[in-house]
Amino acid sequence: MNSQLVLLVICCYFLLLFLISWFTSRKVSADTFFTGDRQSPWFLVAFGMIGASLSGVTFISVPGEVGNSNFFYFQVVLGYTLGYFTIAKVLLPLYYRLNLVSIYSYLDDRFGFWSYKTGAFFFILSRTLGSSIRVFLVASVLQLILFDSLGIPFWVSVLITVGLIWLYTHRGGIKTVVWTDTLQTFFMLAAVMVCVIMVGNELNFDGVSDYFKAVSGDPRSQIFNWDWKAGTNFFKQFISGAFITIAMTGLDQDMMQKNLTCKNIGDAQKNMFWFTIILVFVNLLFLSLGVLLFLYAETQGVQIPMKTDELFPLLATEYFSPFAGIIFVLGITAAAYSSADSTLTALTTSFCIDFLEIEKRCPAEKRVSVRKKVHIAFTFVMFLVIMAFHVINNQSVINSVFVIAGYTYGPLLGLYAFGLFTKWQVKDKFVPYLAVFAPVLTFAIASNSEKLFWGYKFGFEALILNGLIMFIGLYLLRRK
Repeated sequence: MNSQLVLLVICCYFLLLFLISWFTSRKVSADTFFTGDRQSPWFLVAFGMIGASLSGVTFISVPGEVGNSNFFYFQVVLGYTLGYFTIAKVLLPLYYRLNLVSIYSYLDDRFGFWSYKTGAFFFILSRTLGSSIRVFLVASVLQLILFDSLGIPFWVSVLITVGLIWLYTHRGGIKTVVWTDTLQTFFMLAAVMVCVIMVGNELNFDGVSDYFKAVSGDPRSQIFNWDWKAGTNFFKQFISGAFITIAMTGLDQDMMQKNLTCKNIGDAQKNMFWFTIILVFVNLLFLSLGVLLFLYAETQGVQIPMKTDELFPLLATEYFSPFAGIIFVLGITAAAYSSADSTLTALTTSFCIDFLEIEKRCPAEKRVSVRKKVHIAFTFVMFLVIMAFHVINNQSVINSVFVIAGYTYGPLLGLYAFGLFTKWQVKDKFVPYLAVFAPVLTFAIASNSEKLFWGYKFGFEALILNGLIMFIGLYLLRRK
């Protein structure tokens, strides 16, 4: 691939983002950054959330993982639909009824100060880790295919990356992100479609029916696994998918902040309904691309990398046409930044509202100044965490951090479940200790589950166990 052409395309891409930023940042108020003035069209939010849900890791790893675990991931996606239905019917009405800016304010009203701060802290911790890893993994790919050839060191390319994200979000905040996510989702899906069509042409497919026959006839397209001991068992993954969605979307400020920019609860629920439908088909498209990539590699005599998530980047940059390679770079760039820009905005919102309480403590004229300082600080924190992962540069450690970040949503799941489905109050000052204890105990059980439970191996359902332990702990801490 021509590095200068890639650089030109990426520069044009960011010029588009800055144009959107300029357009959406006009006539903004002190609260626009946090709420988007609650004027976002629901269909725009629905489409843009696809990009925020599918990170750069998903863009690369889901097609590659087909070689290891077939279409089993789609069982999780099916579980997502139940989770999104619960969010639309239970959580969104709650958030709109209370007119929340930060969703963790609910915990303050329901339980008290320490529960509130605990919920906000666990969100900030998990999102800082998770989003920094996602940007790191994608930045590593871009470094390999572009910045190394230009002689730009990794720390400079990362600093430029996070600096650009700060630059186009620092005024409009969530209002800008809603629109940039739409553009980024478009480029991501365009990249997948171009690669699907190109691979089909190379395999001499004559129409849609050939694609369907090739994918459905391949043993890697097996969706269901009924082995109850396996981590990819259908019931485990379906139920886990539902709880993952509730915890990591419905209880996540990043994802819910976009929904809360809609004009009313009706629009927000329509957004969630259509977003769910689109997301199911998009994930099926990514998995189908995975089968096609393996078929292409086998027919071309390409050796499959030991790490199968390296297959897509390998084929796109070394075997596909220059046009397809450029589209791949745009797709992976869009996937990375659609997750990072919304996360940076959500972290700033949560810290300003939940910890600094600027709505209560700061007059309107000072809020913008405080918010800008926090936004810059989180940009720098993200840069430092990315560089820390670069120093570690150990894939197993990175995967472990992903698992740990998932564990941090368990306390949130238990807190909200206890708040919504019981009427008890709790001994608030003990909640932070319980929120640390629950994931630690969950990890200990999950790590030894095969010995303790006759060969049973925990998968994503560890999140459910985590939330259950938190729920039981809150029950024991209830006020009598």
